[in-house]
Amino acid sequence: MSADHPPGLDLDRLRGHLDRARPGLLGGGPLTARLIEGGRSNLTYAVTDGAARWVVRRPPLGHVLATAHDMRREHRVISALHPTAVPVPRPVLLCEDESVIGAPFYVMEFVEGTPYRTAEQLAPLGPERTRATVLGLVDALVDLHAVDPEAVGLADFGRPEGFLDRQLRRWGKQLAASRGRELPGIDELHAALGRTLPASPAPAVVHGDYRLDNVLIDSTSGTDRIAAVLDWEMSTLGDPLTDLGLLVMYSVRLEVPDSPVSTTAGAPGHPDPAELVERYAARSGRDVSAVSWYTAFAWFKLAVILEGIHYRYTQGQTVGPGFDRIGELVPLFIEHGLTTLQEG
Repeated sequence: MSADHPPGLDLDRLRGHLDRARPGLLGGGPLTARLIEGGRSNLTYAVTDGAARWVVRRPPLGHVLATAHDMRREHRVISALHPTAVPVPRPVLLCEDESVIGAPFYVMEFVEGTPYRTAEQLAPLGPERTRATVLGLVDALVDLHAVDPEAVGLADFGRPEGFLDRQLRRWGKQLAASRGRELPGIDELHAALGRTLPASPAPAVVHGDYRLDNVLIDSTSGTDRIAAVLDWEMSTLGDPLTDLGLLVMYSVRLEVPDSPVSTTAGAPGHPDPAELVERYAARSGRDVSAVSWYTAFAWFKLAVILEGIHYRYTQGQTVGPGFDRIGELVPLFIEHGLTTLQEG
C-alpha cells in the first residue's frame, strides 16, 4: 500500500467525483490517504488534500453481497443523528455508483480524538479521568436512546416488533453454523434466554456495538469528552437495553492474562457494571430491572462470535496473532452468561 494507491480507493476517481458532486470541497493539493481500519469490516480511510481531512468508508475488498444498502444505512443514521445531541461526524456525501471506486462509499468529516481499546491505553489518564470518560460513555448512550426516531426520519430504520426474539434466533443460527466441538452450557444458556425473554421498552435507535473503543475521546479542551461515536454498521431500531447489556458486559474484568479479547475494564478508576447501570437508569428514566438478561445475552452473543472465529481458525481460514487462543475464551463467556442469568 502507498499513499498514492491505498487498497480499494482510487484517489484520482475519488477526486473527480468529489469535484463534480461537491465543487469547492477540495483544495488544490493532491489527495493522499491511509487505511485506518480494514479486514472483514467496512474499510475506513483518512483522506487529505494537504489542507483538510475527511474519512471515506467502503465495504471490504472482494465483498460480493449487495452493499449499497450498508453504506446507505450508515450514512443515513449519521445524517439523522448529526443535528441531535449524539456526537457523530458530519456527513459529506453518499455515492452508490460503484463505477467510481468499485463499491458504494460515503464521505464524512475527520474528527480528532483517541480510541481507547485496552486498559493499558486508558490507564495513563488516571483514575478520575478514566471514571469520568466511561461515565460520559453512558451519558452519550442515554442521549442516543432519547432521540425520537420519527422526528429524525428513522421511523422505518428497523423492525422493533419481536426484536429480541429475532436476535436470539439469529445468534442461535450463527452458533449452529460454526459448531465444530462440544460447548457445555451454551445450549442451556440459549434456551434459558428464550424462556425468560423480557418485554422490550419503547424502541430506540440502537448502536449495536456500543463500547469505549467505538468512540473517539477528545482531550484537547482540558476535559475528556466524546467527540464522535463511530461504527454504525449494526445500528437499527430496537430494544435500547441491548446496548446497555453489551456495555455492562465489556465492563466486567475477564481476569485472563494477555487476553486476545481486549476490554478497558481493568484500568484504575473504571466504574463497575453496577455504577454504569445506575447512571443509565437515573439519566434515562428507564426500567433496568431486567439488565441481567441483556447482559447474559451479550455474553451469549460474544461467545457465538468468538466460536465462529475459532471455527474458522481450525479450518485454516483465519491467521494472525491471538487467534489460536480465541477458542479457550468461549467457555468463559458461556459461564459468565449462565451465572449472570441465574443470579438475576
